[in-house]
Amino acid sequence: MASKLKIFMLLAVVCATLNLSMAGDPDILTDFVVPSNLGGPLDGNFFTFTGMRALVGTPFPTTFKVLKASMAEFPALNGQSVSYAVLQFPAGTVNPPHTHPRASELLFVLMGSLEVGFVDTTNKLFTQTLKQGDIFVFPKGLVHFQFNNDAKNPALALSAFGSANAGTVSVPNSVFNTTIDNQILALSFKTDLATIQKIKAGLSGKI
Repeated sequence: MASKLKIFMLLAVVCATLNLSMAGDPDILTDFVVPSNLGGPLDGNFFTFTGMRALVGTPFPTTFKVLKASMAEFPALNGQSVSYAVLQFPAGTVNPPHTHPRASELLFVLMGSLEVGFVDTTNKLFTQTLKQGDIFVFPKGLVHFQFNNDAKNPALALSAFGSANAGTVSVPNSVFNTTIDNQILALSFKTDLATIQKIKAGLSGKI
């Protein structure tokens, strides 16, 4: 009986280890996944994303902007464990601290320069100043940011993700734009209710 219990426990540990090692997008058993509601025959159009054409010949935005090519916008990515985003940074703008819970991110600076950084699980901050042509990796699930510190010139970057649906959790929004009680936030940030209310009003555009 004891030996059977040991074997069972060993199998449980092995299964748990396998599940951890396979975390991320699940593998598919076909070449690609075709949605059931596909309207028409399958051809090259299904594997083509034209959404980035919106960037061609248009003026640079006046606020930070992200244009995504993830599974939601490009269904052919389902099961392919990859997605893209184009990030446009007018002078002096920031992509606020956020995380991607399902993917690491590879950032490629196409134009201008960016101040970037991430915080690891020991609360150590890693920062770098990226120039045109530089690439930086943000490890999966860690809080990170990008900032165009140039007061005059815009910056443009391309992000590649190791998931068709990386997910984005904005730190400011997830903390201050949810229904977490103001008293809890005040105690957590060692401040007062008035300060918390002011931050919330600022994020909602009321001040």
